[in-house]
Amino acid sequence: MIEERVTLTDKQKKARRRRSIAIAVVLAALVLLFYAATVVKFGPAILDRPL
Repeated sequence: MIEERVTLTDKQKKARRRRSIAIAVVLAALVLLFYAATVVKFGPAILDRPL
């Protein structure tokens, strides 16, 4: 079985890295947004609950 591999150019590698970083930043922003929305929804009383 012969495997054909694609080799990326430096320009394509840089574009892939920038795209991956952009996706990571957007994902982190969504996590922070959901966290902030949860804290706002429950308010400061969330820290005073019994365990």
